[in-house]
Order: sequence, then C-alpha cells, then structure tokens
Amino acid sequence: MTEICALASGSNGNCYYIGNKDEAILIDAGISRRQVLKRMKLVGLDINKVKAVFISHEHSDHMKGVRVLSNLHQVAAYFTRETKNKCRRDHLPDKVNFFNPGEVVHIGGIAIHSFSKQHDAVDPCSFRVEVNDLQIGVMTDIGAPCDNVRQHLAMCDAVFLESNYDERLLMEGPYPYYLKQRVASEKGHLSNDQAVELIRSTANGKLKTIFLSHISGDNNRPDIALKAFEPVADKYEVIATSRLAPSEVYRMG
Repeated sequence: MTEICALASGSNGNCYYIGNKDEAILIDAGISRRQVLKRMKLVGLDINKVKAVFISHEHSDHMKGVRVLSNLHQVAAYFTRETKNKCRRDHLPDKVNFFNPGEVVHIGGIAIHSFSKQHDAVDPCSFRVEVNDLQIGVMTDIGAPCDNVRQHLAMCDAVFLESNYDERLLMEGPYPYYLKQRVASEKGHLSNDQAVELIRSTANGKLKTIFLSHISGDNNRPDIALKAFEPVADKYEVIATSRLAPSEVYRMG
C-alpha cells in the first residue's frame, strides 16, 4: 500500500508525505516541526516512518522547518549543493546530504527521481517518487513546464501539481505590479489554465489522481481551481489541497 498526503501546500508552507508500509519520505519541510507532527497525527501518520526529507529549493516556504525536524527526529535532509549554499545557515540541519538534479536516490524501497525545473531559485528541482511500482509526482513552483516536467509527469500515476493562481484574480488583486509579473513569469508559478493545459498535453493513461497544489491564498481559491479543471474531471480524480490543513491520506495499490 502506498500512502500520500499533502501536509501543507501553499505560499505559507509546503510539505508532502509519500510512503509505504515500512518507510516514508517528505518532499519539502516549509512548516515547523510542531506543525508537521500535529498534521501527521491528525491523519494517522507516524513520524517514525519518515527517513528523509528532500528540499526542492531555498525559499523559506519549502525548507524553514527542516533544521529542527532533521535534528530531533534523525530524518536525513537532502539538498543540492547550490541550494544548501544559498540557504540561511540557521535554517540548515547539523548534517546535510546531497543529491544532484537528474540522479536517483534510494531510501529503503523508495526511489526518488529528481529533475531541474524553471523557478526563481538557484537550483530548483521537482521530484518523481517511485514506490510499490507507482509513480508519484511533486511538481510545484513551476514557472513554465519545461521538457523535464513533461517527461516525468507523463510517467505519473498521481501528481501534486501546482495550480497557483487565477489570472484575473492575480491581475486585479493587491500585489504590486513587479510581483504580479514575477508570479506570472516563466520562473514564477503555474496558473490554473496553464496547469490544465499541461495535463491535457502531457498526461497519459497512467495518471489517475491530480492534487491541485500551492493554491495561492491571495490570487486563487480552491473552488476556482477545481472549476478550471472541470473539462478534464471526467478523466481524473481532482482534489484540492489546503494551505491550512493536511489533506486526507490517499492510499493506492
């Protein structure tokens, strides 16, 4: 049985759980250790199964909780070297492990495939996690879907896919102009419409479940994101994640 859960997903923090019956990993730790434990307990997950956390890039909403989580629970923390060097020293755990974009790291029976993507960070990565012959993608903070994103998405059975903003809400919203430009740029985030188009153009017959992720609290709403995905909802189970609470644990296999 494979278990997956968005413990947090949004600009205030990101953390995704993927595991089997014996071990699990986290992608990102952008919420505090206390919140990680609280949210795992709410949905019946065990921190003792978590063997490693992989950090996608240096922005605080993806890594601000990794130091305490790694140090207190002996969770191996993985960074690219460039990402580690860009992070604040007081955010880094006592021991850091490294991976190179494009390589595969094995944690017990879980294989973590990393790949480079487009985002305004020094060495941003996304991940495809292979567990129990299932492929789970964690693909957020994607300014534009590059060939790497498309290649790995095409292999997925389920994916946490960024659906960050609604174009009208962004352009009419309170953000200053420069920040609107940054969000909508090729190194920013995917809009609802861009995410739908990515699914339509890339996903194959394997994909069953899409978790709409990193939904903006200012420039989007879960109901708007879900409505944007209605044209493909007959082909996939589409679930909106939350910035404020964990999703239900989704069990596959």
